[in-house]
Amino acid sequence: MINIKENINNIDEFNYLYGAVGWGHYDKEISKKSLENTVYSISIYDNKKIIGYGRIIGDGICFIYVHDIMVVPEYQAKKIGTTIMNKLLEKVEKIKNENPNVRVYLGASKDKEEFYKKFGFITRKDAGLGAGMILKRDEDIK
Repeated sequence: MINIKENINNIDEFNYLYGAVGWGHYDKEISKKSLENTVYSISIYDNKKIIGYGRIIGDGICFIYVHDIMVVPEYQAKKIGTTIMNKLLEKVEKIKNENPNVRVYLGASKDKEEFYKKFGFITRKDAGLGAGMILKRDEDIK
């Protein structure tokens, strides 16, 4: 039985999903701090087993970022990610009631852009904006 729960930010489940989707995992203390700064999250369970997760981070009113959309591989292509996105976008609509000009960002994993386009996301280029950028880590600088 599939269950949807809001704002369950379990460190072990979070790290399990990070590993399951191939992103590695963080130290538990880093994950704890990260999850404490989550504005809103959705967890999907098959019975009691976590199978999907997504969250919104940011300041919660002017800038929000849809982040960490994760579905364990054996449940991918079964509308779990779609369910997560729909629930997160319901929260976005509530935030828009307070601030219609809220900026909603998303960083798609490589080759997942088409999935997010179904929800109305476009590239920064298509929006007439500059490219998204990321700060290089010291070990990446050569």
